[in-house]
Amino acid sequence: MFLAFPVIYTLYLSFFEYHGVGEGFLFAIDLGVFAIEVPRISHVEFVGLENYTRMAGDGLFWLSMWNTVIITVFQMPLMVLVSLGVALALNASFIKLSGLQRTLIALPVSANFVAYSTIFLMIFSEQFGLANYVIQLVGFEPIAWQSDRWWARVMLAITLDWRWMGYNMLILFAGLQNIPGRLYEAAEIDGASAWQKFRYVTVPQLKPMLLFVIVLSTVGSMQLFSEPFIITEGGPSNSTITILYYIYDQAFVYFNLGYASALTYVLVGVVTALSIIEMKIGGED
Repeated sequence: MFLAFPVIYTLYLSFFEYHGVGEGFLFAIDLGVFAIEVPRISHVEFVGLENYTRMAGDGLFWLSMWNTVIITVFQMPLMVLVSLGVALALNASFIKLSGLQRTLIALPVSANFVAYSTIFLMIFSEQFGLANYVIQLVGFEPIAWQSDRWWARVMLAITLDWRWMGYNMLILFAGLQNIPGRLYEAAEIDGASAWQKFRYVTVPQLKPMLLFVIVLSTVGSMQLFSEPFIITEGGPSNSTITILYYIYDQAFVYFNLGYASALTYVLVGVVTALSIIEMKIGGED
């Protein structure tokens, strides 16, 4: 009820223009002893595909999609590489870490969205932030993290990497733990170097986990909302307004619920297509 109804009603609403809370009833059944009345949820006007065709000329929609893609391109490859590097280090025989230490590395994923976003807002403050303080200590000019379009996107990518690196590291670490040791022994007998063992043993065996992490990260990045909402408020000049942020504005600031519903289903289609493409590229495993 709480999952299926919103999904179906959002699709229904995407073909209508919302005019406010409904009045009256959809239908009523008088059973004599009592009556069953189903209230009208909203007052809407059928507009067909108008909400979908409207996107073609909506510059802010295309900008929000572009911003989301750019942040994803910045954030996801770096996060996957760092997560894999940390997982490989923790899996090395010469490094012994307890379960508690591994948990501490993965702990950021449990941080409250508002709390950690506020902390990163202070860290990347252009005048008083820790990031610019360290940058100036090593002799570089401070970075306009919040007033420059590109650096604002980089700031969000760094924030996301901090939060999700440990989570993805645990997934990849679990995959590394399941690789049979005899494969590495066979490779050593054949004279394989450390790089060759990584390329021909580790990567093929870890492929399903890597694919899972990439698909999961793509879906998560395309649904980015809390961080730009709190840290940058979509600025500067709408350079960090993401597609989910734009849907939120249309739905709950301007109350264009029909258009917001159409945007939601377009986002679902884009995420689904990207996931399918990634799984196809990743192979049939």
